[in-house]
Amino acid sequence: MKIYTALFASFVFSLAAIMPGQSALAHCEVPCGIYDDQRRFEDMLEDQETIAKGMVKIREMAGKSDPLSVNQTVRWISTKESHATNVQHTISQYFMTQRIKADKEGYAEKLAAAHAVMVAAMKCKQNTDADVANTLKEKIFDFYRAYEGKEPQLK
Repeated sequence: MKIYTALFASFVFSLAAIMPGQSALAHCEVPCGIYDDQRRFEDMLEDQETIAKGMVKIREMAGKSDPLSVNQTVRWISTKESHATNVQHTISQYFMTQRIKADKEGYAEKLAAAHAVMVAAMKCKQNTDADVANTLKEKIFDFYRAYEGKEPQLK
C-alpha cells in the first residue's frame, strides 16, 4: 500500500510541475466546500486585462519580421490564448459544475450568461480587435449581475 501512496504522491507532484497553477484556477471538484466566487470574478477580469494587452501588443508588432518581434508576437498570442482558456475553465469547471444549480432560482439566466462569457473568451482567441476584449469584460459583468443579482463591485 505504501508503494501506491508514494507513486500517487509522485504522480500528483509531477502534474503540478507540468501544469503550474491549473488546480488553483477552478479550485477543486472534491467538493471541498471552500468557494470564493468574488475571487473567481476578479481572476477572470485579470485574465481579460491580459488578453486586451496582448491584443494591443500583437497589433503593434504586426508586419514586423525581425526575430525578436516574431518571438514576442508568438509569446503574446500564446499568452492571450492561455488567459482566454483560463476564463473558459473558470466558467465551466468552477461555476457551471459546482456553483450554478439547476434547482435554484435564475438557473437559465445564469447559464445563458455563463455561456456568453465562454463564447466571448473563444472569440478573443480568434481576434486581436480591442472591441472583442471589451465584449469579454462586458459579458463577465453581465454574468456577475445574473449570478450575484446585483451590480458588480469589481475593478
